[in-house]
Amino acid sequence: MSQTSIERLREYLAQLPPQSQALLMREFERALERGQDTAVATLVLEQLRKIVRKSEADEAPPPRTDDLSRLLFQVLEPFLVEAGAPIRVGQIRRSSLHPIWQWLGRDGAPDKVNEFEAALARMPADSAGQVEALASKLRAVAADAIFALTGPGGGDKSRALARVGPPNVIDDLYSIGAVLQVREAIAALNEKLPRFLRAFGDSQIASVTSALNIPVLQTPQMLPFALSMVVQRMTAPWQIIRLAIKIAASDDEIRVAATPYGVAVTIALHDLFCVAAILRMDIKRGHFDNVAGNLKALHDGVRGLRTELDLRNDSAWGKQLVSIRADISNALQSEIDSVPGRVRRILRQRAEKDIPPGARIDSTEVEETVALIDFVATCRNYASELAINEVTLRTYSDLQQYVERSTEQLVQSLRAADHKVRTYRQQQVQAAIRFCQVLFGDDYASLMSRAAENALTGERKSSRAS
Repeated sequence: MSQTSIERLREYLAQLPPQSQALLMREFERALERGQDTAVATLVLEQLRKIVRKSEADEAPPPRTDDLSRLLFQVLEPFLVEAGAPIRVGQIRRSSLHPIWQWLGRDGAPDKVNEFEAALARMPADSAGQVEALASKLRAVAADAIFALTGPGGGDKSRALARVGPPNVIDDLYSIGAVLQVREAIAALNEKLPRFLRAFGDSQIASVTSALNIPVLQTPQMLPFALSMVVQRMTAPWQIIRLAIKIAASDDEIRVAATPYGVAVTIALHDLFCVAAILRMDIKRGHFDNVAGNLKALHDGVRGLRTELDLRNDSAWGKQLVSIRADISNALQSEIDSVPGRVRRILRQRAEKDIPPGARIDSTEVEETVALIDFVATCRNYASELAINEVTLRTYSDLQQYVERSTEQLVQSLRAADHKVRTYRQQQVQAAIRFCQVLFGDDYASLMSRAAENALTGERKSSRAS
């Protein structure tokens, strides 16, 4: 989705009453849990949460007791991943926060949590600064409690860990404690990073490298989180690999992997995998609004990794990139192969005796097919890098030839069509003209539309430009 579209969405959501915003958030959270429309739900949830946070900051009321968990985990927001999405280093499942908050209040630090809840409830309405100081203390307490449970020590801790939550929550527990512990460094990095990283060239790489020069963020545990913050500012997230290449002073994958910043390549590959998964899901559901943007992101990312990194086909990174590329190719090729059949089913010149009375062309199917033809046209721009060059060019050429020939034949059939089937023939011609609009442009579609009108009035005019 373009920046303008996102801004319009944010403006619309901001105009909704708070109750409606809360209802929308709950519904989209449920949709994510069910695995439905994850791309749309994630986008809308992100905008809603920004609006809610901004509204809370503008009004500056002290959070109540039930908001204390959100206040505690606010520093984790840049790293949270919604339910159902695959997770990588530098990310935390949002679903892990609630059970960890419950554990803190029950076993981890119940006295401190109760103390902070009571202090929060007593604060006046204009105490935003005190609330933040209170939250900072609570984050330190939470980090200590987490490290006391997950750190080295005597005794069997498996039973205590099991009380925190299921394995996924336990996997996130140490990361949450680590981020809470370095919360001030995270805030400092957030202030130092450029707001947008559109072209990640030498000057921006130097700026980001300087911003990352915070010792507590250079550890193997925290560097992926710091890099995740950088990725979120980037127009082309795959370019994070340039940071690793700069640090290694080489594009050789072995030398890049030997540096702590080699994790940037792992992050880039994972994010490409996620975009590919979203693309597959959109195609499967017939949602083509975001396909062009995702195709471009995948094309640029795959090409960038292949050209800027010296990857070996038999290495872990090389195999992962090959797998992503093959996965994209298979998903696209399967859908591209299906398009000519759908077009033929709509435009097939059936004998009049085979057309039942009242037969109609499904307008929804026509628009779906138009979207698929446009999808094939879009794929041509990215075909070579995504290993679909042959099938895309062949299918697009076949579509052009078939639609051009069928449109002319259908227009001619209008001249002598029996009144019982004329409506059906007209709908076929209208569908053909919609297909022409995508394949040949507005001028040719307009020409065929006039030819169809002339055929209906009995005028014998050429359907092709002289």
